[in-house]
Formats: sequence, C-alpha cells, structure tokens
Amino acid sequence: MRAALSWSRRLDENARNAETPSIMSAPAPDQSFLHYKKAEKKALEIVAAMKLASANKVDIELALLVAIFELHKQTVPPATIASVIQGHLKQLVPHYTQQAPASP
Repeated sequence: MRAALSWSRRLDENARNAETPSIMSAPAPDQSFLHYKKAEKKALEIVAAMKLASANKVDIELALLVAIFELHKQTVPPATIASVIQGHLKQLVPHYTQQAPASP
C-alpha cells in the first residue's frame, strides 16, 4: 500500500506535467499502480451504490469487510485475512491523516 500511495503522488505529478499516461507505455511499476487505481475506482463506485442501498454506514463497512474475507477465504485462514486488513489500515491511516480537515 505504501508503494501504491507513492505511485499515486508520482502519477499526480506526471498528470500535471503531461497527458494521462497510457498503460501500454507506462513502466512496469506504474502499470501495476494503474491496475490498482482501476480497482480502486471500481471499489469507490461500489461504495457509492451501497450508499444508495443503505444509509447505515455500519452495514456498508461490515459488508465490505465480509467481501474481503470472501475474496481470500479459499486460500488464507481468517486470522491471516484479519492481519492483512490491519496491515493495510496501518498504511492508510497516515495517508488519510494528512488529508483530514483540521479539528474545530
């Protein structure tokens, strides 16, 4: 995740200086990041659809966590899935802390 966030900053800088990079012309790490961004965009679309289905954020949060467990359940034990989720959160918190508005 840390790599994805640094790719994001690099991609944002590239976007300011040039046209949107083509996935065919991007170096390998940037291709991986573009694939990640495509998945992220789809996930955000799913969240938007879920908000229309239920205003209850807890329902949406739990459903998203269940989806992660379902994604991995055939290959990884549940405790390992939980550890992976916690690891991702440790990477995301600093990124979102920087973006958070100042507390009143």
